[in-house]
Amino acid sequence: MKDVIILGTGGLAAEITFYIEENNSKVGKEEQIRIKGYIDYDYNIEKYYDHYKFKAPVLCDIDAYVPSENEEVLIGIGNVEFRNKMIEQLKTKKAQFGSFIHHTVIISGTQKLGKGNLIFPYCVIEPHCTIGDFNILTAYSFISHDCTVGNGNFFSKAGIAGHSSVGDNNYFGINATVIPRVKIGNNNLIQAGMIVHKNVKDDTTVFYRFKEQIMAIPKPTR
Repeated sequence: MKDVIILGTGGLAAEITFYIEENNSKVGKEEQIRIKGYIDYDYNIEKYYDHYKFKAPVLCDIDAYVPSENEEVLIGIGNVEFRNKMIEQLKTKKAQFGSFIHHTVIISGTQKLGKGNLIFPYCVIEPHCTIGDFNILTAYSFISHDCTVGNGNFFSKAGIAGHSSVGDNNYFGINATVIPRVKIGNNNLIQAGMIVHKNVKDDTTVFYRFKEQIMAIPKPTR
């Protein structure tokens, strides 16, 4: 069993907590994770901690945190700018960053994974992928064979097809998909449901120009 500290007390921290607790009930003791507590700033603690009813305590704020030799930090912050700032702050403290991979993930033995990644249930990581640091894959996301993924990307039930590459700090909305051999740069927002079929450079939002009209036709009454 290993000890972790979760950075953050908001929604992503609640998801990590939920998946760790569920995972612990399905794996052996040597693979289980003990959540020692949470670190966050007071304004977030007041807003979120009681709402999510965390069992482990708040240990301190981020500035006061002193890493221990036998614990890892999981990054439970979704906001890219704030997350990156906190990661750099923890690096100066020489914190050890952990990853979490749910037991239902299907993962190849030929992939290369960096540190600090969160991979939630039923994701698929295919052969010969290279994935950097601090990426988040929510449930049912996939990275196909021979893909390269940088750092700090968020896949929200999204995926990329074979031989594609993704840079840093991109957000992929729900069910966003990248077709094979496409290159995605840095700091892009791919809106939900998009099928990305051509290269995207940096600092771009990809979305449908026109929304489809939704019609609701009531059933005839007798």
